[in-house]
Amino acid sequence: MTDKTESTDPPQEPASATASDEATAGTDDPTAGSSTITQTEKPPIKTRSLLARIVFAELTYLVVFAIVLYYLVLTFVARPYLIPSESMEPTLHGCTGCTGDRIMVDKLTYDFSSPKPGDVIVFKGPPSWNIGYKSIRSDNTALRWVQNVLSFVGFVPPDENDLVKRVVATGGQTVECRVASGLTVDGKSLNQPFLAPATLGVDPSVYPCLGPEFGPVTVPQDRLWVMGDNRTHSADSRAHCTSLPADLQKGVLCTGDPMSGTIPIDNVIGKARFIAWPPSRWGGVSSVDIQKAG
Repeated sequence: MTDKTESTDPPQEPASATASDEATAGTDDPTAGSSTITQTEKPPIKTRSLLARIVFAELTYLVVFAIVLYYLVLTFVARPYLIPSESMEPTLHGCTGCTGDRIMVDKLTYDFSSPKPGDVIVFKGPPSWNIGYKSIRSDNTALRWVQNVLSFVGFVPPDENDLVKRVVATGGQTVECRVASGLTVDGKSLNQPFLAPATLGVDPSVYPCLGPEFGPVTVPQDRLWVMGDNRTHSADSRAHCTSLPADLQKGVLCTGDPMSGTIPIDNVIGKARFIAWPPSRWGGVSSVDIQKAG
């Protein structure tokens, strides 16, 4: 009986087989166990998937950060603007159908100071200046929505009548122009080296008002009187002021309500700093102390 019970136990593997396997694993042959080494060099599928998700997440964070930073810069620091007209020639180039200058506008300076005479500024047109303004948005509802979204983050210009002019007089100052005395502020002649006869088409020394006589206008507090450098082709404060009928008959403008011809300081977006495009016109947009005797 005892012999029969022992005979039913499973046969044991020869010890030599185990020794052979161990010898193979420990051999110096570079080809030995090569399949096992190759498998461990490749990351598992789950690991590769995790790495891909991490890389994608990092890229997403970078893109979002860049967009947010770009938005903050455009909103609070500086923003490019296109010069669409010739009203600031030759300081800033622009005309219908041509490649106008793109200027960078500093939006920080006037958070700590006020616009000064001679500064070139970009501002939102007051309601009375927006007559005839045509929206730059598409008539297609879906496309218009996309444009508004892109405008919010700064990739598309805002749908507003943004203008660029030079400050001539500030709150409390009186500006006027007469043929005999030319353009004056508080009775003093101005220093205006940016007036170019070739651009104006007339000689300022012969036609000092470069248009009809106007004023006197006493600029209300917290408002500005602005004019284009290309005076003969600029719809500036002179074009939006009101005139008393009796003075209008004499050819003298802007003797009525001074509010309509001036702009509120709160409408000022920023100060033009330099021309960013085209490269051939790279350079700064300098302020001129126009109220300093030339």
